[in-house]
Amino acid sequence: MTEPNPSVELSTNGVGPWRGELPTDPHFDPALLERGDSRNVIDRYRYWNMEAIVADLDVTRHPFHVAIENWQHDMNIGSIVRSANAFGADTVHIIGRRRWNKRGAMVTDRYQHVLHHPDVAAFVEWTAANDLPIIAIDNVPGSVIIETFDLPNRCVLLFGQEGPGLSPEAIEAATDVLEISQFGSTRSINASAAAAVAMHNWITQHVSFSK
Repeated sequence: MTEPNPSVELSTNGVGPWRGELPTDPHFDPALLERGDSRNVIDRYRYWNMEAIVADLDVTRHPFHVAIENWQHDMNIGSIVRSANAFGADTVHIIGRRRWNKRGAMVTDRYQHVLHHPDVAAFVEWTAANDLPIIAIDNVPGSVIIETFDLPNRCVLLFGQEGPGLSPEAIEAATDVLEISQFGSTRSINASAAAAVAMHNWITQHVSFSK
């Protein structure tokens, strides 16, 4: 028997118009109920309006933040925002240029809090005011292997540009500098991949899972 409202797992294009009596709960979007919902959201949020999704996420966001230096319009920023949303990061901070390529975010930036800071100094001032240690992720001399480090519950994971990595000013501002262990011939991994690894490392240390 066909489900009355098939899940996204059954349809890569989302779900069609709502079948049956329309729900009246305020978190539902009348337009989505009428025409269907093809957005990149989990089943729980099908047919919900964007404001309701953000409000619901705000209840469960984790206390870690993510920050990215943006000097070269790095194409990885969109992917990092997408991963931050997937791992439930509190906020993503863009340091430097305000504009960034949002294509890789797959519209998750609509549901993820994103703050802009014009430079490292402004970002450091914000973190100090909010009592958040800066944990830089870069394979520079003196960095500590992330897998051996106890990440703070509340912190900002700071990432640099693809290629040059973090600026000297950002490294200097960090409370700790960590690197991801590698075992191949390449010097570094993709910036968005590194961000996902670091965020998941925080998850494994601070989130309890039940079978």
